[in-house]
Order: sequence, then structure tokens, then C-alpha cells
Amino acid sequence: MLAVVKIAGQQFKVKAGDSLYVPHIEGNAGDSVEFTDVLFTHSGSSIASGSNVKAVVKAEIISDLVKGDKVIAFKMKRRKGFRKKHGHRTQYTHIKVTAIA
Repeated sequence: MLAVVKIAGQQFKVKAGDSLYVPHIEGNAGDSVEFTDVLFTHSGSSIASGSNVKAVVKAEIISDLVKGDKVIAFKMKRRKGFRKKHGHRTQYTHIKVTAIA
């Protein structure tokens, strides 16, 4: 079974057993979470989308705080002596999809 689920404002295509990194969600390692905002499901020959979807995606948190790659935003105006450097690392949560019910 395949499902498209919305997690923290982003859409992910998942199957049972998939492991993925999602934007930080509350919880500790080992906790189980459910995502009810399922946009699309595909199972064999049946397809459901929109308000017809009655599925729930169940997942387990593997690690609760994983940092992404460093992103640097550098601003500069030539001949003015203006230089500004900002950087950040986005925090993610590593989850494993256990079931789509």
C-alpha cells in the first residue's frame, strides 16, 4: 500500500517499512506517532484521494533530533564594505513507517 501524507507542512510518499527524515516533530526515540492528514492512498487496484481517504499512517520515532546540512546565507554589497553572514542547520526527526491502516 502506498500513501501520500502531509507531515509538518510537507508531503511525503510512504510505504510500510520506509525510513525517512521529516521536519522536527515532538516526541522521544521509541515513541509511536500517527499521521491522520493522508492525502492519497493506492492499494492494488483501488485509489482514494481527497475526502475519500480513510487511512492513518502509523510510525515510530527512531531518533528525535538530527541536524541537516549547514546552510549559509551570505549577503554582500560591492564597494560598500557591507558583508553579512548567517547560517543555520535544520532539525529533523528520523521516523520509520510501521503501518498504513
